Amino acid sequence: MARHGCGRRLAAALWLVVATASVASARFIVEKNSVRVLSPKSLRGRHEAAIANYGVPDYGGRLTGVVLYPDAKLANGCKPFGKTTFKSRSGRPVVLLVDRGGCYFALKTWNAQLAGAAAVLVADSADEPLLTMDSPEEETPDMAFLANITVPSALVTKAFGDALRAAASKAAAASAAGDGEVVVRLDWRESMPHPDERVEYEFWTNSNDECGPRCDEQAAFVRAFRGHAQLLEKGGYALFTPHYITWFCPDAFLETKQCKAQCINRGRYCAPDPEGDLDAGYDGRDVVLENLRQLCVHRVANARNASWQWWDYVADYHLRCSMKDNLYTRRCAEDVAKSLGLPMDLIDKCMGDPEADAENDVLKTEQIVQVGQGTRGDVTILPTLVINNVQYRGKLESTSVLKAICAGFKESTEPHVCLTPGMETDECLNNNGGCWQDEKTNITACKDTYRGRICQCPVVDGVQYQGDGYTHCKAIGPGRCAMNNGGCWKETRNGKTFSACSDSDLSGCKCPPGFKGDGLHCEDVDECSEKLACSCPHCSCKNTWGAFDCKCKGNQMYIKAEDTCIAAKNTSAFGWLVTTLVLSCLVGAGVAGYVFYKYRLRRYMDSEVMAIMSQYTPLDNQNGERLVLREEAQERA
Repeated sequence: MARHGCGRRLAAALWLVVATASVASARFIVEKNSVRVLSPKSLRGRHEAAIANYGVPDYGGRLTGVVLYPDAKLANGCKPFGKTTFKSRSGRPVVLLVDRGGCYFALKTWNAQLAGAAAVLVADSADEPLLTMDSPEEETPDMAFLANITVPSALVTKAFGDALRAAASKAAAASAAGDGEVVVRLDWRESMPHPDERVEYEFWTNSNDECGPRCDEQAAFVRAFRGHAQLLEKGGYALFTPHYITWFCPDAFLETKQCKAQCINRGRYCAPDPEGDLDAGYDGRDVVLENLRQLCVHRVANARNASWQWWDYVADYHLRCSMKDNLYTRRCAEDVAKSLGLPMDLIDKCMGDPEADAENDVLKTEQIVQVGQGTRGDVTILPTLVINNVQYRGKLESTSVLKAICAGFKESTEPHVCLTPGMETDECLNNNGGCWQDEKTNITACKDTYRGRICQCPVVDGVQYQGDGYTHCKAIGPGRCAMNNGGCWKETRNGKTFSACSDSDLSGCKCPPGFKGDGLHCEDVDECSEKLACSCPHCSCKNTWGAFDCKCKGNQMYIKAEDTCIAAKNTSAFGWLVTTLVLSCLVGAGVAGYVFYKYRLRRYMDSEVMAIMSQYTPLDNQNGERLVLREEAQERA
């Protein structure tokens, strides 16, 4: 299953074994997508297909297309289709069905893509469980097309493939009669778990840069995806963890040159020689040490709440410390760490002693998590990307990976980076997605998400709308009347405005006094014709919008509260009486207030004068008392 030269050399080196699982217990999980047949009716139903490990699976999306099957001579897709361009009669995208066998899976997809196919289904040739179609291990120059495959591919079972082949052949033969096409829907929306608003993903990689195109692919991915990754992590949208595969050396080989050159901690953690030559270039132990250093960079950066610095370190290390330039050294690593402000002393402490005959906590953890848990299989391929505990299938390319990560968010919680035009199609732009919309205020219940659209009543300026989102939404709560009048009736005539929305009510519409209706539509009540007012004798009634005008004959006055007319002179006498009483009360209150004021002022002035005089009067009294005493004393003498 190895994807690069280093992996193949590992497979050949029999003295290296995976530390945590034997071959017998290894689990390789086949990731799947759904294929639903829409027509003909006889084939309708849902089937599973195994996602290929190359190309670009449309995670979070789906594709509806017409199944076409090539001529018998080209049915396996191993030869170019020449000038043939596959097109459907209905204009739908073409899903080309090809037979398994004869050449690499990836070559079939490439030839189909060149002939206009939007997706490829490979029909298995044996009755067996689905397997993952992988890219060729031998990356020779004639395999350069691998990087250019952009359409998705999947393997289907023999039984399903036979049924599709028969139906597609029949449809092609009957095309002149206008019979229906074989229409299927490829659906990747549930291929990636999306349980919550945070995506957890891990990248299994290698610091080695001498393993050919696969190493170059990993380095290019880190450089290209670094910006996206850091935005996701800084915003708290994603939790990223890097991982590195290690092997161990069996006890019988601990003293061999191979083990000493490729392992640390006395054979516990090993990596293959980068060049495949123990007497040239760098050794496998150098790779293990740098892998460990990069793991510790992430741990130290994460402890400083800056886990995204791992991307900066790895990208810079590849550029500044390559094996090709003979700079794959600790000193170069120190320079990179220093330039990023990372404390090298903490990184060294995390790495521990590579010469010790003891376990290394960091690398031991890597060997444990390398084994598949739950729905995730063992990690046996480099590079491997695991998103929400599911192994990503497809090309390791920035946009493709970002699409897969975006498919891992709970619907409607995707960050903005997932909703950019280059990432997805805004389905709300087409007929508002079939959702409710208020054209007057341009408020809509259509909310675009990465996997499509949802119809959900919105919150606008703090005001919540409620409804089914498809046919109606209504503002509720405080402030609702400011939002399209709460969906209630409102009208203005001759400078007067009436509304059926009241901010004192948290919901509902009620026609105001003078109007009748359900609150969504209100009409004026004719109080005159309906004898609801101004029905007293000698009254004349004239209806107005929202009210009425009632006049009495002669000099009588209309009292609205009593709906009656009273004589004007009585009203005048009564009015004068009331006025006289009011004025009398006011005058009385004024006089009383003035008297009270004068009394209070007089007492206040008296107290002030007494306070001032008290400063002098006591002295005079005392002197008088002393004088009298002296006189009395003289008389006695």
